[in-house]
Amino acid sequence: MSTVEKRHSDPERAQTRRQQVLDAAETCFRRSGFHGASMAEISKAAGMSAGHIYNYFDSKDAIIAAFVEQNVERVTAIMRNLEQQEDPLQAIVDDTARSVREHLERDTWALPLEISAEAARNPTIAAVVRDADARSRGQLRAMLKTARERHHLPVDDFALDGLVELVITLYQGLGVRVVHHPDLDAEALIARFRATLKALLFS
Repeated sequence: MSTVEKRHSDPERAQTRRQQVLDAAETCFRRSGFHGASMAEISKAAGMSAGHIYNYFDSKDAIIAAFVEQNVERVTAIMRNLEQQEDPLQAIVDDTARSVREHLERDTWALPLEISAEAARNPTIAAVVRDADARSRGQLRAMLKTARERHHLPVDDFALDGLVELVITLYQGLGVRVVHHPDLDAEALIARFRATLKALLFS
């Protein structure tokens, strides 16, 4: 039986090995950047041969695409959880402190910033990122539309599209902000962030 056949015959083990590669790649990308981290470095960090890694990912682009897809799954889980809340809009506001602190942590923003930088110069990654963004943006839009309808708030395209883009921009900007100002006052930021979200979501 070939290596590929063995891999497909044991999907659970294959998924474990695949995640092992992703964990190693994330460490290497954070330390050395996308271009600075070689497949050899990633294979060493993963504890497997470079040839073995190519059984799961045929390039670093494929590894990045996997990270992007993981984030789509994370966003999907968040949207599903919000949809189950009695008041999703208030739930977003109430979660401000936790979500802002999470976005200010290096473990949260380091890899997305690296991927965004690569998307700015690599058309293949740009296409992956834009497709993922469109899917996640659509999920957020659908959730906000339903939640706003409960409050009898505007749900026309103009109102929803602007709201979706602004909410995403606020959260995505946190990683950039903490890079520029690592000693920012998180509590002051959270207070204004919460007030801003409440004003946006309920208007």
